Amino acid sequence: MITLECLTKRYGATTAVDGLDLVVRPGRVTGFLGPNGAGKSTTMRMVLGLDHPTSGRALVGGRAYCELRHPLREVGALLDAKALHPGRSARNHLRALARTHDIPVRRVDEVLGKVGLTDVARRRAGTFSLGMGQRLGIAAALLGDPAILIFDEPVNGLDPDGVLWVRGFIRSLAAEGRTVFVSSHLMSEMQLTADHLVVIGRGRLIADAPLTEVLAGAPAAAVLVRGPELAPLADELTRLGAAVRPTDAAVPGGDPGLSVSGLGIEDVGRTAHRLGVLLYELSPAPASLEQAYMELTADAVQFGGAA
Repeated sequence: MITLECLTKRYGATTAVDGLDLVVRPGRVTGFLGPNGAGKSTTMRMVLGLDHPTSGRALVGGRAYCELRHPLREVGALLDAKALHPGRSARNHLRALARTHDIPVRRVDEVLGKVGLTDVARRRAGTFSLGMGQRLGIAAALLGDPAILIFDEPVNGLDPDGVLWVRGFIRSLAAEGRTVFVSSHLMSEMQLTADHLVVIGRGRLIADAPLTEVLAGAPAAAVLVRGPELAPLADELTRLGAAVRPTDAAVPGGDPGLSVSGLGIEDVGRTAHRLGVLLYELSPAPASLEQAYMELTADAVQFGGAA
């Protein structure tokens, strides 16, 4: 378990983290979200003892990280996949870490196998692609078989197969009863991975709730429509005040599908019936974490560009 108690970090006149109170519990994947500059990386660094809080404290398993006798056996972390000696092989990089914590060398080969790097274990880490570096960083986090795992953007640089593997792997770690804390900017991936969400903005806590609860607060979902000839329906729905845009959910040889906002599914169905428009699909769009996130952080974006 990770516990933050009124955790605060200031850099001169700038407050990066502002009085965070939070408990990250075991047995679930907790997603850590927030705009650029929100304080996510600073918070993770304080949990791992890399930054010292101005006030408050961060505890892992009930103790400060600096008090842990064998940190890698209690907390595994991936913050920067490039934080390694580029001239060492992947295997030697992990062996060096293992020696500092009295971890058996056989564990090195075990975690290399878990992340799919066995065949390149003797290659210099400096020659790895970004995705391979991410896998090596995950292997290092797993080396001590810790109960607490912290990942910052773990799918960065991975191909679709790698992203799918990380998603399933992270969920399997939580299913084993571990505490899993994951930071990401990829809302669609977090929606598929996380059980619980923590959202911060400008260093302050915005939300700490189950994924389902956050999604329930998303703006009203659109209505998805598919059919062979939708142009008359699109014109009429627009006249009625709905926002209508095409989607890629087309039928073979037919019009593009429609995404309709501003009218309920019953109204869209009745309108199609009145016009005699044939429909192949009329369904509510699933709730989007991206929409919910944008609503939550609308007043907390620090570095916004022009529209």
